Amino acid sequence: MSGGGSRCSLLPTSATSVLQALATIILAVAAAAARPAPIAGTSSTSRVAAANGTCQSRVAPFGYACEEHTVTTLDGYILGLQRIPSGRGETAAGGGGSNKVPVLLQHGLMMDGVTWLMNSPDESLGYILADNGYDVWIANSRGTVYSRRHTSLASSDAAYWNWSWDELASKDLSAVVQYVYSQAGQQKMHYVGHSLGTLIALAALSDQQQQVGMLRSAGLLSPIAFLNKMSSPLARAAADVFLAEALYWLGLSEFDPTGEYVHSLVTDICKQPGIDCYNLMSAFTGDNCCLDNSSVQVFLAHEPQATATKNMIHLAQMIRGGTIAKYDYGNAGDNREHYGQATPPAYDITAIPGDFPLFLSYGGRDSLSDGEDVSHLLRALDQSHDGDKLTVQYLADYAHADFVMARNARERVYAPLMAFFKLQEK
Repeated sequence: MSGGGSRCSLLPTSATSVLQALATIILAVAAAAARPAPIAGTSSTSRVAAANGTCQSRVAPFGYACEEHTVTTLDGYILGLQRIPSGRGETAAGGGGSNKVPVLLQHGLMMDGVTWLMNSPDESLGYILADNGYDVWIANSRGTVYSRRHTSLASSDAAYWNWSWDELASKDLSAVVQYVYSQAGQQKMHYVGHSLGTLIALAALSDQQQQVGMLRSAGLLSPIAFLNKMSSPLARAAADVFLAEALYWLGLSEFDPTGEYVHSLVTDICKQPGIDCYNLMSAFTGDNCCLDNSSVQVFLAHEPQATATKNMIHLAQMIRGGTIAKYDYGNAGDNREHYGQATPPAYDITAIPGDFPLFLSYGGRDSLSDGEDVSHLLRALDQSHDGDKLTVQYLADYAHADFVMARNARERVYAPLMAFFKLQEK
């Protein structure tokens, strides 16, 4: 894996600080210690789900038609993609002959496509869109359990993990959008992203104008762009002690929150005074108002997912630096080799076409998509965006996970989002 950014001199000098930082970022996303351990001799729920596929494990049991697709990126990653072409009790739409408007759903960091299917059909966006007449496509980013294949690399190879969200925007999203556009009969699609899925869209829209021609609009839930005001003390601590860089220099190119090494480490740290392993999800994301136990159990059965350590380094760079820029290789020489300049190029949010419809929804309790950072993003969009093409929703009592897991998100978020879609379809 080329370039990890900061060198060894930047690593924390205290082994304890590294361990504590590792605990915070892993535990805070409801990691392995919170997940029920697999019974000896059996597969874990997530592995069974992966073997069966999302369609069989989460969609078909509720009476929906569902299709498993794959798409290959230009750099060889084979991504799993699910399609729900029709609602419950409806004859499957099938193929490109359907006149239904497609919607592409993109999950966030350390999640996968199950993000959109964790609650009941009356509460989860994937099912709700299908029941409201949309052709639903669900993406799974490289490295997740449904997208771990490559044309020439094994996921055990360090080279497989040589990517950050730059590639998720330029390679994964590009391949998936083009595939959906073709499969849906060249129908323009709506896009919905959560968390990192919003950053991917903003980067692609500002850097790859050809994507705009295949999209009708983008719904950005808990938008992530500028991160320097992030109020989550756990995420900020991990960035400040150069946690991801430390892992990279320890030779861990894959950031796997459920790996045996991490599970053992987390278990040990949970025993330390002052570490609360039962409420770290809220401590990390903000105080979610409206989750229920059933959705949390589905979450624990499927998430968190692996990502590249390089991706974690890139996000930490954003937290520390306050800019939206490509991955920083840590020195002018390496940056020149990759970008032709000494510093990584910035993504220009004002380059997003002013007439491209955007829906942003953010929460007052969200400590990852912090209100100050969202305000910074909105100011950037306001510089070039047409006023009637930018819709903003603020929910004072919502935190990060509420936007995809809250029991009342249908009324609070999804109904306004679909009303926004309808306006763009006229």
